[in-house]
Amino acid sequence: MTTTLYGIPNCDTVKKARTWLADNGHDFTFHDFKKQGLTRELVAGWLVQLDWETLVNRKGTTWRNLPDERKAQITDKNSALELMLENPSVIKRPVLQGVGPVSVGFSADAYAAKFRDAA
Repeated sequence: MTTTLYGIPNCDTVKKARTWLADNGHDFTFHDFKKQGLTRELVAGWLVQLDWETLVNRKGTTWRNLPDERKAQITDKNSALELMLENPSVIKRPVLQGVGPVSVGFSADAYAAKFRDAA
């Protein structure tokens, strides 16, 4: 399976993850989910491996700018899936797929362990 890093290019955490992957010699594809979009099948697959509360970034600007009524509607996996498809910027970044289980966020130690365990 191809290693794919999902996110948006101007996100600092995504930049750190991309730099780490390149500096450590890992081939990967970058998928800008704002420009390239996301499919229902892809996000639903993430939700099989990750809790929706892990994927939805409630600390970000996108979440904070949602109307309170819309936030109140996000109560389960299905409502979170619809929100993430409507507004991909609400997804916690980056999402790494193709090396063990899908993961969200970045830390050099976690990525090193992930690639070491996959070897």
